[in-house]
This record gives sequence, C-alpha cells and structure tokens, in this order.
Amino acid sequence: MKTKVILASLILAGTVSCATCHRTANPSARHKEAIADQEKLGWRLAGKGYTFRSVTFSEAVDKTAALGLKYLEVNPWQKFKQGSALDMGPGMDDLTLAEVKKKLEDAGVKPVAYGVMALGKDEAVNRKVFEFCRKLGIETIVSEPPAEALEAIDRLCTEYGISVAIHNHPRPSGYWDPETVLKACAGRSARIGACADTGHWMRSGVDPVEALKKLEGRIISMHLKDLNEFGDPKAYDVPWGTGKGNITAVLAELKRQNLRAVFSIEYETDGPKLMDDLAQCVAFFDRETAALAGK
Repeated sequence: MKTKVILASLILAGTVSCATCHRTANPSARHKEAIADQEKLGWRLAGKGYTFRSVTFSEAVDKTAALGLKYLEVNPWQKFKQGSALDMGPGMDDLTLAEVKKKLEDAGVKPVAYGVMALGKDEAVNRKVFEFCRKLGIETIVSEPPAEALEAIDRLCTEYGISVAIHNHPRPSGYWDPETVLKACAGRSARIGACADTGHWMRSGVDPVEALKKLEGRIISMHLKDLNEFGDPKAYDVPWGTGKGNITAVLAELKRQNLRAVFSIEYETDGPKLMDDLAQCVAFFDRETAALAGK
C-alpha cells in the first residue's frame, strides 16, 4: 500500500512545496496531458469543498491545486479562511468576495459548482443564492429542492444562466431513487437535471451504471465515488478503481452518453490518508480518460 501511495503521488508531481497539503502545486507533464484528454471528452475533474471540510475554504483551494486540479465545487458552510467567521455563501460581503476571487485566481482554480446548497419555496432567499453564485462565476448549484419549488427555481436558472443539479443523498432521502429525480426534471428546462452521486446510490443498493442510463440526457454534474461495499449504508470511500463501484464501467457509460460535465471528487471519509487517497483517484481518472479519449 505504501508503494501505491508513493506512486500515486509521483504521478501527480515530484516535489513537496505546500506545508498544508504535502503536495506540489505543479502537476507532472503526464497529468497535464491527461487534462487535455479530459477536455476532449468534455470532462472536468474538480476538488470538492466537502471533502476538505476539516479545513477552511482557502486551505481547500490549496489542496485542490496541489492535486493538479483546476476546478472546485464550493462547500456552502465552509469558513473562508482561518480567523474568518464568514461562510462561503450569500452573506459574504463584496470586499471578502473579492479576496475569495483573488485566492482562486492565484491558485489557478476555478469555482464551477456550489453545493450541496438548500433551495426552497422562498424565491427571495433562492435569488440571494443565485446572485452569490453569479458573482463567483459558478455554473451549477447542487441542491435537493422540494419538487413544488422547481418551477420557480427553473425561472431563476434561465434568468441567471445557472443550472441546478438535483443531488441524491442515500435512502430514505427524497431523491435517493433516480426515478424520483427523473420525475422532478420532467417538463423543466435543460438547466434542471441531476447531480449523480454514485456512492450514495451504492449505499442505497442502486447500481450506478443502471441509474446513469435512466438519467441519460438529464445529468448535469457528478459526485464520483467508489466504496468498499455495495448496498451497505455504512460503506466508506476508497480510491477510485479499488472498490465495488465499477468506476471503469461508469466512465464508459458516460462517454457513451457523450456527457460533458464536472466530476467532483467527494470523500465522506476523512483522515490522515485523505490526500494520498485523492491522489490515487486523480491518477486513476487520468489513466481511464486517456484510454477513453483514444477510442
């Protein structure tokens, strides 16, 4: 295992330069080539704020860059930086927001998604969320809104040019079944779709590949996960390709669908091996996408 960890790290880069993340922010040439392959597929690999929930947003940006990733899904309730009381949300003032943008720009990381964020029946509250995302340049809000609120939310999507991707937490949450997500999307614009969380499907006993087939044409973004067990609510995250998630088949299915989307690396599991696990996920994604882009 130690050898695998070292190899995964070397695939990403060679030297240590970030005290908080123990990885270089300069990915290897091989990883840069893999990013080019991913762009050909229309896929963007992103860090996930929730994965780095034990640290601040600023530290999460550093860790994302250290993994060689250019994109980030922002976590709504994460503090901006050490000593700050401000969450990454609509309550943030414009001066702090400018500081956030500079942090992202300096790190070479683009915020592309925001979630999981609550959206409900109060249009004024929802509008504040959309306005915050517009200011930050976010493309997609990941949420689990009540079905009866989707008509008004869809209008905001059109007005702001921002999509809403319906996320599936595990059973018994409202959207654990892909059929429920599909029903909620019916009659809505193309800006209302699914944030497909493969790990939560696994915890609910739903086969990810079959779920993706059902949602074809409505998938907006991905929370890609691999778990140690299938059908176990207590299953935990493992590096992609080492668990029961059949990630190779998942990616092949998404290529078949010609999906163009953000793939966020989300880990429910935290601990001292987190960065090593994430490095292995990135290396796996690089290998798989290189193979798929060549087909």
